[in-house]
Amino acid sequence: MSAEKNAPPVNDNPGNFVEDLVRADVEANVQQGRVATRFPPEPNGYLHIGHAKSICLNFGLAETFGGTCNLRFDDTNPEKEDVEYVEAIKDDVKWLGFSWAGEVRFASDYFEQLYQFAEKMIEAGDAYVDSQTADEIKENRGDFYKVGKNSPFRDRSPAENLALFREMRAGAHPDGSHVLRAKVDMASTDLKLRDPLMYRIRRVHHHRTKDAWCIYPLYDWAHGQSDHIEKITHSICSLEFINHRPLYELFLEKIGAGPDTARPKQIEFAKLVLTYTVMSKRRLKELVDKNVVTGWDDPRMPTLAGQRRRGVTPAALRALCERVGVATKDSIVDVLLYENAIRDDLNATSPRFMGVVRPLKVTIVNFPEGETLEIDAPYEAPKQGEAGAGAEAEPVPTRKVPLTREIWIEREDFMEVAPKKFFRLTPGQEVRLRYACIVKCVGVNKDAAGEVTEVLCEWDPQSKGGNPADGRKIKGTIHWVSQKHAVDAEVRLYDRLYTVENPMGEKDKTFLDFVNPTSLEVVTAKLEPALADKGEGFRMQLERVGYFCKDRDSTSERPVWNRTIGLKDSWTKEKGA
Repeated sequence: MSAEKNAPPVNDNPGNFVEDLVRADVEANVQQGRVATRFPPEPNGYLHIGHAKSICLNFGLAETFGGTCNLRFDDTNPEKEDVEYVEAIKDDVKWLGFSWAGEVRFASDYFEQLYQFAEKMIEAGDAYVDSQTADEIKENRGDFYKVGKNSPFRDRSPAENLALFREMRAGAHPDGSHVLRAKVDMASTDLKLRDPLMYRIRRVHHHRTKDAWCIYPLYDWAHGQSDHIEKITHSICSLEFINHRPLYELFLEKIGAGPDTARPKQIEFAKLVLTYTVMSKRRLKELVDKNVVTGWDDPRMPTLAGQRRRGVTPAALRALCERVGVATKDSIVDVLLYENAIRDDLNATSPRFMGVVRPLKVTIVNFPEGETLEIDAPYEAPKQGEAGAGAEAEPVPTRKVPLTREIWIEREDFMEVAPKKFFRLTPGQEVRLRYACIVKCVGVNKDAAGEVTEVLCEWDPQSKGGNPADGRKIKGTIHWVSQKHAVDAEVRLYDRLYTVENPMGEKDKTFLDFVNPTSLEVVTAKLEPALADKGEGFRMQLERVGYFCKDRDSTSERPVWNRTIGLKDSWTKEKGA
């Protein structure tokens, strides 16, 4: 592909340092101006919010520069990998709105080629079979204060090493008896260059290659060579791999990948970390295995599957990644930024309905028994016309909401003894029923314990539509649903999974010690009848309550709705912020 075809479009949006580096390479016609990236997850768990940043960056660079982005699974550790994870990751990438180039790729596609590269290094005297135990290898590697010691097997001849390596492949030696190591420098100040391991013997069934192999390449050996095979131009990875870069470049040199300008270029960026969140596949798996959550797609999980089930949109996640930006220094992002991105997106895209999460019965004593008044209620707030001052509002779609003598209101919208500035329902005070009419509390009924079980009200028939005919001011508006027409629904009120900003930051404690015991509350709510036929994944706003999404557990008899997020941040309010 020519440099002219890859010339980036004029873009007024702010870029990032990775994009600037790629742009410079394109303009300098490095690798003929091609841009080829890849997203290389290990299929050992579900992807989480942090991975979304890498997905957006890698696929976004390909889109910006008219290049390609491969989806390649790093399936070199079969003990922890599963086809379930492969399929989940593919679904996540698609859900975020991206398409990979060609077929899905796997490091295992290149096992034979990687093996041949290794033999080439052995023949050149750049690799050797080490027969030390794992503990001996670790001990002899040294540390930051002590140089490493050469293995007693380091000086085996290339012919002897090649024979042993072929025997390893053929299964002639037990697990752990030998490893293949690169011969670099055991006195290097860079510990990763102290004769790094390339292959180990593992008799483990692989989800793709089955039992064809009993030796498996390590990440540092497989990764750069897979990039080279796929002709990747820019290997974008998180900052934790910055100290892997010398080894990445050394291996490419040893296999004869050509001059620097023809090889993949590794570029590191700061990963996305959120407060009140743990993003580690190993620890997320622990939550699943210990039944702290119901599965990888539990809506409390930061996995993309969990967020999707909760009702978060891909647009919200992409907006978060855009707002966070791409940096060269790790930092922790306030989860409020993510929550605000979710609210901003859902506010613009979610139709409005009414529902009562903690119902309290109200009887409108002067409303005709057996009658139903149908109210036209909009799905969204009216949009002002764009023709300038005096422009008429655009028509807004509406639905019918039935008003009857008995209704449900939110329990917190009534107080028998209320403070001065309580503008909701209380004895003697008028309040507006959203879209419907004005009612006034004239009494209550209580149970034997003294708890209010029913509120008695009178309505003003002249206030149909919600506004008093005489123009008097009504300060409070509350939502409601008809008792006769309400749809019972299981509503799952999800909250943050942890009670502290940094669940990993306390000594002598684990992240499990900070799991929020009230991260899930299940209630039976009363929803307006227009929600009865909505399908799985339908997103909506319950006015004055929050944003919700229809869950896959729903049945025709028992719909289930997940709260995606509240209308406001209750945590900030509780802290007095």
